[in-house]
Amino acid sequence: MDAPQTKLASADLERRALQARRLSLAMIYHAKSGHPGGSLSAVDLLTVLYFQELQLTDAAFSDWNRPRFVLSKGHACPAHYAVAALAGLLPMSELGGLRKINRALQGHPHVGATPFVEASTGSLGQGFSIALGMALGFHHRGVDLPVFAMLGDGELQEGQVWETAMFAAHYRLNRFCAVIDYNKLQSDARNSEIMGLEPLGDKWRSFGWAVQEIDGHDLEAIQAAFGAFHQEKDKPTVIIAHTIKGKGVGYMEDIPAWHGSVKLTDDNLLDALAACGVTREQGAAYLSGAVFEEANP
Repeated sequence: MDAPQTKLASADLERRALQARRLSLAMIYHAKSGHPGGSLSAVDLLTVLYFQELQLTDAAFSDWNRPRFVLSKGHACPAHYAVAALAGLLPMSELGGLRKINRALQGHPHVGATPFVEASTGSLGQGFSIALGMALGFHHRGVDLPVFAMLGDGELQEGQVWETAMFAAHYRLNRFCAVIDYNKLQSDARNSEIMGLEPLGDKWRSFGWAVQEIDGHDLEAIQAAFGAFHQEKDKPTVIIAHTIKGKGVGYMEDIPAWHGSVKLTDDNLLDALAACGVTREQGAAYLSGAVFEEANP
């Protein structure tokens, strides 16, 4: 499968990413729990994935032959759910049920409750291995479709990640793409204080991967990175996307405390939404949950 034929305009992607940021914040506010930092850092990457690379519809999920995406850093699922809703893969009204009993959208992706979720994830490292299995299955069947997996940088401290990396390179799974949301923070502190990852690019190269390092909030750079992935014929690809935890909300940016799980107050939400271009008057719909009933929030 070649790269998608239609390259979306950056302005269109920016608008969708901004919508996803607003919705992610509102979901976490109404859930009274969640992970805003890593959701916001991943939004731009997820936006390009869903609106350019995957381009899935509800009908696609009845067909085994479809591109696959696994959110291995499952705690960032508010962003995943928001982007999926904007792509028409679930009703907008479901977003208000995040982390609620007897509702579909749980605090980590659940494959049984949400058709667009390809794997239940949350135990870090496991989603990457599941995505590897999908890529290997396509390889054995001669199916030329991409498989994408998004990992957090703290997740790279799991040994299972490097077993998967070694396996994928050995079998030359060139249609397998890992995307690392490299925001440099994990739940307790900076990665460098917990267990350093650098030189990260050299480590992946030594495992036999094609490596690209980009600004993970530059939509054109993200598009170009996926374009290069589609041209790679011999190796799996890893895109090391340098991001900012809490991107778009000044008081959250680059601060470990906003990793999660946190409870947003009314003022927290309104201040965060203001950073995303929402006025105090417009913010009332987010506070009440009415925004989840809007077709174009």
